[in-house]
Amino acid sequence: MVVALQYISIVIEVLVTIIALMILFKKKKQYGLCFAITFGIYVFYDLARLMTWNISSTILYVSFFIASFSALWGMWLLYNKK
Repeated sequence: MVVALQYISIVIEVLVTIIALMILFKKKKQYGLCFAITFGIYVFYDLARLMTWNISSTILYVSFFIASFSALWGMWLLYNKK
């Protein structure tokens, strides 16, 4: 059950990434890129952990930091939206 929820969560993250890319390319909103980066990294991070890929923890930590910063930047762009 728990593993199934994790797979469902990854599918949701992929869908969020696709929608964020649509916001970037169709609506020409820069914050779409920020959220696409964030959720794309979440997909990578979750798959790496779930599938026990041989990826150094440093790469995972740095990628998670980039995802967090990207989400922060996207929220800042939304906050300052006119």
